[in-house]
Amino acid sequence: TLARFVSHLGRMLTGIEIHPGATLGRRFVIDHGMGVVIGETAVVGDDCFIYQGVTLGAGPEAREGEKTRGVKRHPTLGNGVVVGSGAVIQGDITIEDNARVASGSIVLKNVPANSIVVGVPGRVIYRDGKKVDNSIPDIEAEAIKRLKNRLDSLEKKLSSMPNLCEDDDKSDAENPEDGGSTDNSDPVDVFLQGAGI
Repeated sequence: TLARFVSHLGRMLTGIEIHPGATLGRRFVIDHGMGVVIGETAVVGDDCFIYQGVTLGAGPEAREGEKTRGVKRHPTLGNGVVVGSGAVIQGDITIEDNARVASGSIVLKNVPANSIVVGVPGRVIYRDGKKVDNSIPDIEAEAIKRLKNRLDSLEKKLSSMPNLCEDDDKSDAENPEDGGSTDNSDPVDVFLQGAGI
């Protein structure tokens, strides 16, 4: 059809792939468009701004093939939405008015209006100009803290039993050439204070 021909021609000339079935609002801007993909049932509102490499793609329901023909399976962007470069928004979800999706985010759930979404998977960090408390526990850091506490407890018990074992740390510190170090900072403490993160 003519619509498909125009879609393919546009992709060849610009690197932007917009399915002929997609619905685009007024004053919609694609900045540095190479790699942008907008799926068949995607709806983009007025005054939206999309950067390079953005995908408005189908969710897992697209794997069902022919059964999904004619079914909404791509995202809907409200008015005034900004999507940063490399972001992926998948499935029949809604990004409400004036939301912002950070570069590189992967969004799989609805996003409320006036929000900022970041990360993989995308999570709301600001809503209506206020920071949202959605702290995600760092499981690895928590495990390291628990192991360090257990190790400290065991070392304390061992130190109360003289002559059971020698302190390898002291012998290493006395012989730095043999792999020991004169630096007294505990690498676990340094890690838990944020070094290397």
